[in-house]
Parts: sequence; structure tokens; C-alpha cells
Amino acid sequence: MSLQELIDSASALSTDEVVTLAHSRDVALPGKAGLMALITLDNGHDHTKPNTFGPKGLGSLNAALDAALARDEIVAIGVTGKPFILAAGADLTGVPKLKDREQALALGKIGHGVLRKLVDGGKPSFAFVNGVALGGGLEVALHATYRTVSVAAGMLSTPEVFLGLIPGWGGNFLLPNLIGADNAVKVVVENALNQNKMLSGPEAVKLGIGDVLLDSADFLEQSLLWASRVLTGAVVVARPAIDRGEAWDAAVARGKAFADVKVSGAAPAPYRALDLIAAARDNDRDRGFAAEDEALADLIMSEELRSGLYAFDLVNKRAKRPAGAPDKSLARPVNKVGVVGAGLMAGQLALLFARRLEVPVVLTDLDQERVDRGVGYVHGEIDKLLAKGRVRPDKANQLKTLVTGSVDKSVFADADFVIEAVFEELQLKKTIFADLEKIIRPDAVLATNTSSLSVTEMAADLEHPERVVGFHFFNPVAVLPLLEIIRADRTDDESLATAFAVGKKLKKSCVLVKDAPAFVVNRLLTRFLGEVSAAVDEGTPIPSADRALSALGLPMPPFVLLQLVGLPVALHVAETMNRAYPDRYAVSENLAKVVAAGKSSFYIWPEGKPVVDPEVEALVTVGDKPSTPDELRTRVLTALAEEIKIMLDEGVVAEAQDIDLCLLLGAGWPFHLGGITPYLDRTGIAEKVNGTRFLPRGTASL
Repeated sequence: MSLQELIDSASALSTDEVVTLAHSRDVALPGKAGLMALITLDNGHDHTKPNTFGPKGLGSLNAALDAALARDEIVAIGVTGKPFILAAGADLTGVPKLKDREQALALGKIGHGVLRKLVDGGKPSFAFVNGVALGGGLEVALHATYRTVSVAAGMLSTPEVFLGLIPGWGGNFLLPNLIGADNAVKVVVENALNQNKMLSGPEAVKLGIGDVLLDSADFLEQSLLWASRVLTGAVVVARPAIDRGEAWDAAVARGKAFADVKVSGAAPAPYRALDLIAAARDNDRDRGFAAEDEALADLIMSEELRSGLYAFDLVNKRAKRPAGAPDKSLARPVNKVGVVGAGLMAGQLALLFARRLEVPVVLTDLDQERVDRGVGYVHGEIDKLLAKGRVRPDKANQLKTLVTGSVDKSVFADADFVIEAVFEELQLKKTIFADLEKIIRPDAVLATNTSSLSVTEMAADLEHPERVVGFHFFNPVAVLPLLEIIRADRTDDESLATAFAVGKKLKKSCVLVKDAPAFVVNRLLTRFLGEVSAAVDEGTPIPSADRALSALGLPMPPFVLLQLVGLPVALHVAETMNRAYPDRYAVSENLAKVVAAGKSSFYIWPEGKPVVDPEVEALVTVGDKPSTPDELRTRVLTALAEEIKIMLDEGVVAEAQDIDLCLLLGAGWPFHLGGITPYLDRTGIAEKVNGTRFLPRGTASL
């Protein structure tokens, strides 16, 4: 088929596409450089709905490029986007509708066929990157001969590997040949698998993706002026030579090692991308693009992509509309925040509240030394942000002024929101709340960062239990986006709505959770770790147990996770769950022994690799019934399927999707698995354990 025939055929299937149109106008360039056809990509919506490319949008761009290339008086082509956005890549909503590999293959061919006209059309082309440029949006810019980038541009990346795809319209070939294999591996694979890290405009130019960085206030005017200077020869763009020797192979090898750590071979996308980058050293453009087409077609039809799209939909849609949250109009304003405690978690919370809410935040603790240490930690973290250029000096000074400390809880008298972040002991928290109630206003919200204790019990003896909510963050607070908001038995809608409003301002993804032991993430992680620990107690070697779960591509092995959580914390939560559900949650005697011995890990790390601590090995007592890797995986997944069904029956969350969302954002459950419940459905474990699936067939194309 011709390119136009491919576009027409694909467009017929794209019935729901929000079409990004390519509006072209003639612009007389400064300095008599000639006439430019300036194409502006715009889907007709504001910046909250980014430009994306489906078949019809690519068809519009194709027509605009053909028209410009056909006119002799046009000396150059420019492409830019609507305010704040160039384009956010392919329209993924249409991907699940592709029924066979030929349709998937056509999508790659259309993208390549249209975009390469920017480089093969015979006229110089310029991409004016005015804002967001993700995936196919960035690939539009990569095809252009030259690129300007706004200093205010953010969210520049190729996130496809994160979702289970590859950059399918030239990225794997163009990037390494533009910025070198080392930087290309960083952008395509490492950033994508590192929680989908984005580049800023300055970072993109520093890497060589952009040719020049321009101010945002008059970005388009400055871009046109720069383009005219390039066309007249006043500016010569020099790009560094690319190292095509051993450095190229070393970069790909490093990328594969990184992918092994992140997904343990369980997701094909990063490895396909690395293969394409490796081949880009010797491939010409035609071979490179053809290889991308084939890889894209394979991945579009894969289970991993369907899973990734389900997870993407949860994080980008459901997380923004929390199920069961009260009407936001009920929320009360929060103009001052109190934090009880001045330890590491309290300091992280204080910094987050100050940065996001920009209101006074005051820490309290038992003595001045602890208070000073807590405030000093926050101020030190602000200094780190300043040194990294994350905040300006005036903002750093403002944030430091906002965060203060005191040993006198009367400083909370005018606070609107007070959160405790002290040791996980119920009576201690109850005492703190009783003391606070004598000080704070009746309408001030009392929040607890408890990870497992009953919020209802915490509030039981208060005069105003209706304003107590659970506000459970995950460590590290600045990184993990989940916030479990727990409604106690007597929490009122106003206090709950205030908690959700605060969570949103903190830029956290909030999930409403019933007041049940350990809530969602810690309940499931404790069940998970309990089954693994039991297998070790029965005789499975610790390294074997860790390796058995690597096939899932989890962010870290179970016994490394235990170290991160903290062995005393893990033991405390296990004991809490054992009291609540003794038939399903056991307390490992070996874990208790290791904690009693003061050990912080089951491993030591000589040369950066985990080895079982000989002192731990001498402490533990094991049986003679080791599990095979398959047996252990089945055991763990069976337990999770059982526990999730019980949680849904108990109404801990509204739907199975909320459990998936919690594990994705709070426990690092891999996107390529799409959430725990669809994974248990796909593998048949859900039906085997519970007699039914968690999700209806066809949910999110799974």
C-alpha cells in the first residue's frame, strides 16, 4: 500500500480519535531569509488535553507537509505546537482496537512515512519545541533538520518502554546517531524505567537533542529569528562526532544490565529497544525504521502492552478521580500545618507540606535537640534543592522561613491540619491526640501517618473523633506518589474532603481506604513477605527464595525489600496482622530472632552484591522442606489472590482497580504486569483460588 492508502485504512478504524490538526501558515522570515511554512499542531483543546497522533492526525500533518514541499517559494518548514505542548506522542486509546499484526505494523509505517518527510523532503526543517514533547512528539522534533527548545519546556522524553512499547517512529535510530549511544540508552531505557523520568528543556539541549535553548516569553519569535540566521549562514550548527567504537557496545551492555535489575527479563520492551539501538550503529535509515516497524508491531500485540495500558489508564485517570471521595466543595481551607514528631518521616512530611502548600509548617518533639535536628534536616534538604537548581534562592529562603519547630504544642492552636508521625504504637498515638484536642480548634483535622493501626481506635476516646483521618504516606515521601486516605468509623465528610484536597495539593495520588488492619499496600506486602519467610523457615535458601520471585520483574527481591522496610517495622506489622488474622498471617520466628539480635538485614553487601550474613545464618533455624521456584511463586500468588478477594468482600476499597492502583504507586508493582488483579486473572490463579476473575473479560483490553 502507498502511504496515503495506509493512512486511509487506519483512519477508518480510528472512530474515536481526538484529531490533532496541522495548521499551516506562511511566515516571512526575518533578514529576508525567505518564506517558511509554519505548521502548528493543535487538537482544539486547552493544555490539559495534549496533542496526540492517531491516523487522522498523522494524515493532517502529512497533507500539510506535502503542500509545503510542493511549493517552490517555501524555503523551509517549521513545526511547533499549541501553547505549552508540542505533542504527547501516539494516541494510545486506539491501540487496543488493533486486531492483528498487520494493522499494528501499519501504525509504525505511517508514523515513519509522514515524519521522515521533514528530513527527506528536500527543504530544511525546524522543530520549535515550545513545551511537552513525549514519545512520538519528541520524534517529530528528531526528524527535523534543526531544533530550538524553550527554556520553560518540560516533560521531554521517550516513555514508551515504561508502557511496554518502544519509540516506534524513529527514536531508536535517530537518537543514538544524534547524541550517541550512551545518552540514547539513558533517554530511551534508563529514564523510562526509572519511574519515567523526564527531561527539562535545558537538559535536552545539554544532551544535544536541541540545538539552542531560547527564552519562553518570545520563544516563537526568537525561534524564527534563529532559523533565519541558520538559513542565511549567519549561524552554523555544529554537532559533535559520535563514538561508534567500543563505547557504543558498552552503552548497550550497560542498558541491558540496568534492564535486568529493573525487570529481570520479564518485560520484552527494553531489550527490543536496546537491540534497535545496537543495530543503529550500522543500519541506514531505511533498515533502522523497518526494524522499528517490526518491533513495534510485535509489542503492540503483546500482553505486556495491554497490561501497561491498563496501568497507565489507572494512574492517569482513576487516580485523578478517587472513588468514594466526598464532594470537594466540603473541604476546609488549610493555611497552617502541624507535624507531631521531628524524626526522618516527620521531616520528609514537613518539607512536602511546605513545598506544595506554601503555608507555615511547625514541627514539635519532646526536646529542643530533636526539634532542632528535625528543622535542620528540612533546611538541609532545601539547600540540596537549591544546589541542584530545583528551587531559586528566593524560594529556598521562603521555604526555610515557613518551616519552624517548637517543644510547645500550643503552637498548633491556629493550625488547620495536624499530622502525627511518631513511633507505631497505638497508646502513644492516642495520648498525643488527646493532648492535641485540648489545644487545636474543633474543626481542625487530626491526621495519622500510621501504616497499620486502627484509626477508629485512635480516635475512640476523643470529644471530636469525626475530624480524625488516616493519611498514610510511603517512604521515600518525595518519590512514591501514593497516599492512602483512611476513613475511620466516625470521620465526617468535611474532614475527609479536606484530607483529599490536601493530598491533591501535595501532588499525591489518593485512594480512599476503609479502616482495616494495614490498609492496602502493607496488608498485601505483609502477606507476600509472610509466605516467602515461611518458605525460608521450611528450608528454602534465602537467595533461592529471592530468585524465585524475580520472574515477576518486581522492583526488588523480597529480602532486599525487608531491609528497605526495616526488619523491626516488618516484624511489628506482621505481629499486628497476626493479631487481626491469625489464620493467614504468621510471625516468622526467624525474623523475630534476627530483629532481637539487632540485625538490619539478612544480607551483607561485599562488593555491592548481596550475600547472606553468616551471623544471620547462624541465628536462623530452618526445616528440610525447601520449595522449588515454581512452588514458591504459586504459593505467593495464591495467597495474594485469596487476600485480595477477602479485602474486596470487606469493602477495604471500592473496586479491584483501586488495589491495582495502590500496588502500582505504593509498592512499585511493575507497569508491564498491569496491576496485580489482571495478572492473577491472566494466569488463571484468580479463578483457581476464588472461582471467579477479579475483572470482567475485556476490561482495559485485558
